[in-house]
Amino acid sequence: MEGKKLKLIDRALREILDNLGIEAKIEIEEKQGVFFVTLKTPMPGILIGSHGRNLFAFQRILSLIVYRQLGEWPKIILDIDNYRQKREETLKKMALSAAKKAKISGQEQQLPPMSSGERRIIHLVLSEDPEVETESRGEGKERRVVIKPKK
Repeated sequence: MEGKKLKLIDRALREILDNLGIEAKIEIEEKQGVFFVTLKTPMPGILIGSHGRNLFAFQRILSLIVYRQLGEWPKIILDIDNYRQKREETLKKMALSAAKKAKISGQEQQLPPMSSGERRIIHLVLSEDPEVETESRGEGKERRVVIKPKK
């Protein structure tokens, strides 16, 4: 069954890319039921979009196409030109910098709105710092992490 899913993912991805007129090298690896799909392309920006919005939409569309053909949701994680790893590093630096400002100023620091996955990274990075605490505030697309010095 995993081989069938892999072929469906590959075929759906190639069809989408062909329709968009985008050339890309596709690598798909299955680990414990999760399909890690990596694209290498000379045009990553258009597929990634602002703050990864196109990337996540593309991942959702790909999952939906495979679901409609199989009748079950595949767990697909799509990455384009290592965007996810680069973004995680950026978020870690942002978290550490804001935590430092909170400790020095004694004032809470608000980060820009971000997705739940990005907020989770911030919370995890700072969970080991005994001098600050984090919380998410806001609703929907305006939800953000606030970093506060511990009293």
